[in-house]
Amino acid sequence: MAITSANQLELLQTAEAVAREKMIDPILVIEAMEESLARAAKSRYGADLDIRVSIDRKTGRARFTRVRTVVEDDLVENEKAELTVAQAKPYLDEPKIGDTIVDEIPPVELGRIAAQSAKQVILQKVREAERDRQYEEFRDRAGTIINGVVKREEYGNIIVDVGRGEGVLRRNEKIGREAYRNGDRIRCYIKDVRREARGPQIFLSRTAPEFMAELFKMEVPEIYDGIIEIKAVARDPGSRAKIGVISYDSSIDPVGACVGMRGSRVQAVVNELQGEKIDIIPWNEDPATFLVNALQPAEVTKVVIDEDANRIEVVVPDEQLSLAIGRRGQNVRLASQLTGLDIDILTEEEESKRRQAEFEERTRLFMDTLDLDEFFAQLLVAEGFTSLEEVAYVDLDELLTIDGVDDGTAGELQARARDYLEEQNKKALQKARDLGVEDALVEFDGLTPQMLVALAEDGVKTLEDFATCADWELAGGWTTVDGARVKDTGLLEAFNVSLEEAQNMVMTARVKLGWVSIEELEAQAAAESAGGDDDDADDDEEAEG
Repeated sequence: MAITSANQLELLQTAEAVAREKMIDPILVIEAMEESLARAAKSRYGADLDIRVSIDRKTGRARFTRVRTVVEDDLVENEKAELTVAQAKPYLDEPKIGDTIVDEIPPVELGRIAAQSAKQVILQKVREAERDRQYEEFRDRAGTIINGVVKREEYGNIIVDVGRGEGVLRRNEKIGREAYRNGDRIRCYIKDVRREARGPQIFLSRTAPEFMAELFKMEVPEIYDGIIEIKAVARDPGSRAKIGVISYDSSIDPVGACVGMRGSRVQAVVNELQGEKIDIIPWNEDPATFLVNALQPAEVTKVVIDEDANRIEVVVPDEQLSLAIGRRGQNVRLASQLTGLDIDILTEEEESKRRQAEFEERTRLFMDTLDLDEFFAQLLVAEGFTSLEEVAYVDLDELLTIDGVDDGTAGELQARARDYLEEQNKKALQKARDLGVEDALVEFDGLTPQMLVALAEDGVKTLEDFATCADWELAGGWTTVDGARVKDTGLLEAFNVSLEEAQNMVMTARVKLGWVSIEELEAQAAAESAGGDDDDADDDEEAEG
């Protein structure tokens, strides 16, 4: 097939038709044609030649050219596509490195094989362009709801026709035991869009918490307008869900707006989610208040938060325990997901027993160490004293507030407490030295003899050993493993050493050893502070936006 004037315009018409059908830029189709013709010409004239084809965008005329590039004398690798400065002088007046010599060559006639090869190149390029267009289109729609038609089922996964592409609703992203037939209409959340070799992969979901949030946005105009915001969503897909909402207009009740007249708005969401029961909860920035709301319908009598461990302890009446936990732990699990806290639920009876055990343990401590009778030891515990250190070093006036305690009694109490602590410190220090703790670590500020023993028993016996410790190794912390929070016990956690205190001690040790300088630490702190300010500024800009 020769490219004659008779079919020059046909090239442009073909490009336009393909571009319209695939909804891509006609220029991409023409570029694919140029590449395919260039390959065909190389098979005719030689693969070593640098042959290029340009198709006139108005007339459709294909111009075949051979290009040779001027390179340095010792860099010529392909004599048919490269030449030296001396070799280029007959063609150029003053040739320079990088100049090109372009010669027009006769068009090629495409045989059957060449034509088929050209067709494959064009189809491949068109497919790539179509995939790029699909990826760009659906990438921008990630995080939104899309309507589609069920096309087929593959190994439990549903293939959904979403218009100009196909989405995959995986088995674990379906609600409960949902079953679909070919041709059924389906509404899904676009969870992720990935560019892969076989084309863009659109992953759909009906179990994602964001799906419920987007459904409420569609049903509740106040959410769409930004008057009400969904702050948190927790779902047990197909069974039950909790959603935390807040209103930025004091005249609008966020729960009532989401429920709608006679429950019309929430019912529309429930119907879409196969009857999933939804608890709509007013959000509160105070974690304790929000948790009390989240555990509804159970009543809560007391809440204790451990911010360091990101845990919260909830006390409920004895008869409310099963309601608070819910069927198979569903209620407390959803409340935990909603608040982002690990929740421990106790009954009032269990909490009372625990407090009684703590009271008895502290009473026994004061009786044994301070040689007190039970009544006097109970007085100390009742006044809030929990340790010998508090008794030994508290301001004397605090001891005098206890009934029956005068100056002499208070002084005697503190003397006994200090004597006992000093004796324990001496024993602990001797044990630490027996374990091999070096003087440099013994003399390090901030470490008590008991701490030295705990470190030595774990192999930390020198200042160098201590300086290599991470702050979390000393203070302890929490790590998330497979979605579950796992406790990391710190070497000094039993002594109530905070993460910040541990970090300061480790850095001080490194400065003492000369590993880092104070100037370097100050510069690092200044940089981190500046970075934090920038983040705050960005957050403010986003909030204003």
